[in-house]
Amino acid sequence: MTQNLEHNAPLTSEEAERIRADFPLLSPDAEGNRLVYLDSGATSQKPQQVLDAEHNFYRNANAAVHRGAHTLAVEATDRFEAARRRVADFIGADEREVVWTSNATEALNLVAYSMSNATAGAQPGPEADRFRLQPGDEIVATGMEHHSNLIPWQELAARTGATFRYIPLTADARLDLDAAAELIGPKTRLVAFTHVSNVLGLVNDVVAIVALAREAGALTVLDACQSAPHLKLDVHRLGVDFAAFSGHKMLAPTGIGVLYGRAELLDAMPPVLFGGSMITTVTMDRAEFLPAPQRFEAGTQRVAQAVGLAAAIDYLDAVGMDRVAAWEVALGLRLMEGIESLPGVRLLGPALDSGVERTGAVAFTVEGVHPHDVGQFLDARGIAIRVGHHCAEPLHGFLGVTASTRATSYLYNTEADIDAALNALADVRGFFGVAR
Repeated sequence: MTQNLEHNAPLTSEEAERIRADFPLLSPDAEGNRLVYLDSGATSQKPQQVLDAEHNFYRNANAAVHRGAHTLAVEATDRFEAARRRVADFIGADEREVVWTSNATEALNLVAYSMSNATAGAQPGPEADRFRLQPGDEIVATGMEHHSNLIPWQELAARTGATFRYIPLTADARLDLDAAAELIGPKTRLVAFTHVSNVLGLVNDVVAIVALAREAGALTVLDACQSAPHLKLDVHRLGVDFAAFSGHKMLAPTGIGVLYGRAELLDAMPPVLFGGSMITTVTMDRAEFLPAPQRFEAGTQRVAQAVGLAAAIDYLDAVGMDRVAAWEVALGLRLMEGIESLPGVRLLGPALDSGVERTGAVAFTVEGVHPHDVGQFLDARGIAIRVGHHCAEPLHGFLGVTASTRATSYLYNTEADIDAALNALADVRGFFGVAR
């Protein structure tokens, strides 16, 4: 159990095995077969503590929040807002800088739609002007983005007449910061980029990119989907203006996401969803809106899911995010070293000895075998991995492949899991009759 972990010691396979026991879905089946789950980059499994927290809310505190004076409504609201404070503390933000969304995709789109020359609810002043794009303005993303941090900005450019540009990659698939310095300039109004590549697990230099954007007077939007679950995240220290992540990738329920925004920007940003719970006064002619973050939370909120996210954060903190990060890196390196020894298997991205900062995500291809076939073969061995373009088609095009196989570890994985995956992977080409 997590309460028995020693925070000052590195995480070990024995501790990871004890952590795994908290996850009902990872329990051995009736025949004693063990699931090797290496798809946490897509969605993580949930510990019993999170399942209990969500269930407890529905059993003991279920009511509409911010809408009633009765005891149950007050209890529900208290738990909902306590979850907001817990998230804020986890990412180094203030609670009024945390906006609930259904997922990271909605959070990113919320910012994008607010910049579509919207005026409803906008506050006068220079900060509000930053949300009004026009022809001649430029939006910058990168060549390694997940589609959720790419398409919203393409569409924003189309709606406003702004120009969409992107930071290219170096030959080994890192962000080209020299090119970024040339690209980000006086016309740049927004720079959107990922903290960690969801395909390659590369950790980008957030501080350097923020500095370039700030010098140009541009807003920054950070995709933290692959960093919030795996690294110690401090949005104030990083200096980003906005950040987005999803609960389901970090042990929490589906249906809950977070948009972080600097307080002064959220106060100036126009809402894009309108209805109940986000207003102060409504007449038949006009409406006035609540301050942030509630102005962006129209309608019934994801209360039980927010409570579940807070429980997930409690769980992660009990283990220690630094220990989680170090363990995943160790597992990722073990996998990469094993893959490099396998004939016909190609690691994607920088070489193992490149010195690039990474998480535990590893993507690869198998010569002569389609990734879908690789995935099905491993699945038959009880190993769950991801196959496809991982919602990053432009990056795969740059790498010269249409799809890849991706393994992503988490705190409940062990060295034995990695070794089982490598042993199975060693048999793939032989099974499909591909010459060794």
